[in-house]
Amino acid sequence: MSILRRLLDRVLGRRSENPAEPTHARSAGDSAERVPGGLGVPEAFEPTRLIVGLGNPGIEYASTRHNIGFRVLDELAERGGVSWSAHDEGLDARVAKVQLAGECCLLIQPQTFMNRSGASVMAALARWPLPPETALLVVFDDLDLPPGRIRLRPKGGGGGHNGIGDILAQLNAKAVPRLRFGVGHPGDSGSVIDWVLAPFPEEEEVHVLPAAIRRAADAVEMFVAKGIESTMGKFNGIS
Repeated sequence: MSILRRLLDRVLGRRSENPAEPTHARSAGDSAERVPGGLGVPEAFEPTRLIVGLGNPGIEYASTRHNIGFRVLDELAERGGVSWSAHDEGLDARVAKVQLAGECCLLIQPQTFMNRSGASVMAALARWPLPPETALLVVFDDLDLPPGRIRLRPKGGGGGHNGIGDILAQLNAKAVPRLRFGVGHPGDSGSVIDWVLAPFPEEEEVHVLPAAIRRAADAVEMFVAKGIESTMGKFNGIS
C-alpha cells in the first residue's frame, strides 16, 4: 500500500517541461484540445492494464526517435478501431480505451514532456490503483538497441532515459515492466540529445519502422494476454 499512498500524495507535483534535457515552453497548440475538469476518461471506466507510450507533445516532435513510444500506441489504437480522447486534464495525457486480448486497457500518451512522464503515470495509478509490477507497461526508445529491435524486461533502472527514469523515481520502484524500442546510437555521447530529437532517416522510416512497430504492438498484446515472462521469451530473441 505504500506506493498507493505516495501516488495520492504526489500525483500533481510538477517541474519544468522538456523533451530531452533543455527546457521548452509549451505553446497552446502543442497538445490536443483539453477536457474541462479532467473528464477524458469516465470515472466508471475500470481498466485492467495501463499501457504508457513515452514521447513529447507537439507536431515538431511527432516523427522523432524520442516519440516511438507514442507511435507504438497509435498502432494499438488503430488496430482496436478506437480514437484518442481530447486531453485528459487529470492525467495530463491523451488516452484511448481499447480491448486487447479480451482485457480492458487504457493507452496513455503523457503530454508533460519526456522528463515529467511520471506525473501522468502517478495520476493514472491514483485513479485506478493497479499493481504496477503486473498491470503497467511502459514503451519507450532505447539508444543501446539497433533501430527496430525490441526488448522487454520486468524491471530495471532508467538507463539514462529521462522518461522511464522519472516514472521509476515517482513510484520509488524498479519493478515496472517495460518495452524498449531500439533507435540506434549516434556514436558520440555528446550528440545524444540531437539524435533522439531528430527524425528517423528515410531508409529506416520506410524499410524498418513499419514492421518493427507492428512487432512491438504484437508484444504489447501478448503482455496483456500472457504476462511479461512469456512475452520476453517470444520477442526478445527476434533480431
